[in-house]
Amino acid sequence: MTELQIQLAWNRLLAIVEEQAQVLMRTAFSTVVREAGDLSAGVFNLKGEMLAQAVTGTPGHVNSMAESVKKFLKKFAVNDLSPGDVLLTNDPWDGTGHLNDFTVVTPVFSTSNMVGLFASTSHIADVGGRGFGPDANDVFEEGLRVPISFLLRKGELNETLMELIQANVRDPQVAEGDLYSLIACNEAGSKELLEMLDDLKLESLEDLGDVILQRSREAMHQEVVRLGEREVEYEMTIDGYDEAVLLCCKMTIGEGVINLDFSGSSQSSPRGINVPLPYTIAYASFGVRCLVGNEIPNNAGSLELIHVFAPEESLLNAEFPRAVSARHSIGQMLPDVVIGCLYQVMPDQVPCEGASCIWNPVFMNGLNAGTDNSKNEPFVINPIFNGGTGARPEKDGMSTTAFPSGVRTTSTEVNEATSPLIFWKKEYKPNSGGSGKYRGGLGQVIEISHRYGLEFVISKMFDRLIHPARGREEGEAGAPGKVFHLSSEGSVTHLSGKGRDVIPPDSRLIMETPGGGGIGNANSRSLERMQMDVLHGLVED
Repeated sequence: MTELQIQLAWNRLLAIVEEQAQVLMRTAFSTVVREAGDLSAGVFNLKGEMLAQAVTGTPGHVNSMAESVKKFLKKFAVNDLSPGDVLLTNDPWDGTGHLNDFTVVTPVFSTSNMVGLFASTSHIADVGGRGFGPDANDVFEEGLRVPISFLLRKGELNETLMELIQANVRDPQVAEGDLYSLIACNEAGSKELLEMLDDLKLESLEDLGDVILQRSREAMHQEVVRLGEREVEYEMTIDGYDEAVLLCCKMTIGEGVINLDFSGSSQSSPRGINVPLPYTIAYASFGVRCLVGNEIPNNAGSLELIHVFAPEESLLNAEFPRAVSARHSIGQMLPDVVIGCLYQVMPDQVPCEGASCIWNPVFMNGLNAGTDNSKNEPFVINPIFNGGTGARPEKDGMSTTAFPSGVRTTSTEVNEATSPLIFWKKEYKPNSGGSGKYRGGLGQVIEISHRYGLEFVISKMFDRLIHPARGREEGEAGAPGKVFHLSSEGSVTHLSGKGRDVIPPDSRLIMETPGGGGIGNANSRSLERMQMDVLHGLVED
């Protein structure tokens, strides 16, 4: 291939996987996918190596899916697959870390020859069991677990499998629709890929894929070598479930490779905050990629130079059958830990700690909602809220921003249209960003009640209520998060950050997401910045 052909093909691949992701968003039934972008999409070679990923999506899905496709091919080899086949799984250890995420893999055939594979992942709102939350004691309580299986075989739907899934979830229509959307987005990618191969007169992706991976690997190697040989450590304490947990990382840089060793981190939890290794690898790698070679494509080539280790049965390498539903509440903290290591290597480029973990409560109807059952129709919604990021060198942190998850906030209008809840308030929380020369990003205040004054249930997977984001270089910590409900008489009941609670009738739930830490002494903040903070209501005297 000529250099021009390579560049054209690469640009086409990027466009194809982005179209794949957009089809998934346009056709998904679950609002967390359709509105918030909790998904991933990518194209793979016949070895199961990721060549390109869609920008749309979350790194927890993308980087764990990058490992997942190899497991599909280990169970069903290339020679075992036929045109019209579609595979799927939601196994946390073969997929993206918890049962709510279904990964679908579609082989692409030109005549009778397989030329590549498309994979996509989306979060399905309900998979049975206790429902999405951290309260289970093992994975069997968390819902239906589907091993790597055929969803379609030679174009024929596996109706038994579909019926089995529908029979074990609370909203079978949404589950079925989401699975069809995963099939559709891979099909769209497959069609576009075949057109690209035909236009460029290519018989397969193999030669092109080898070039892409080689160039990505070489470019990443150069970036790592520039860092020099270093060994640094960082640790961070976060809330956990019943007790605080410790996340430790030793980063060793040498010979063009970055090793991340999480030895010393807390042991597995009896609750559902455990993290399967693929998800640990995903977010730890993402922490590196944010700062090292961030303009290099994220694929199997560039990821190959990041090695992640976590001891067996630690919180970050939970083994079957540990409960893992809320693995994101821990896993999304890992970029902060990795970035804390990188601060010691490249201090002028590194932000400080932020809220990190998204606040994604699950709301559902209460069991004792009074006598008027006509107003107590079942509902389940999983909205997304974000806190502030840490301050950046030479810049303030970003407020209510989806880092590191990339999962956007769902709109208030959609939340109210799909549930009987009213969102009375959703605004910045003043003074929540840690003060400093550069201020941390702000969290937000959300106030919610039931439209008919009935009770409702919240399942919480929040962090940074007890251990807020730390500042750096004399910068102050961000404000911790808070969760409480306010009765009609004005009494306040504070809630923990994790677990299930009932919000009583005629009460309002208030959630305050955490702020990011600040950088530098607050006395050195410019007068202009302080005046603008007060003018915009970000800081109150």
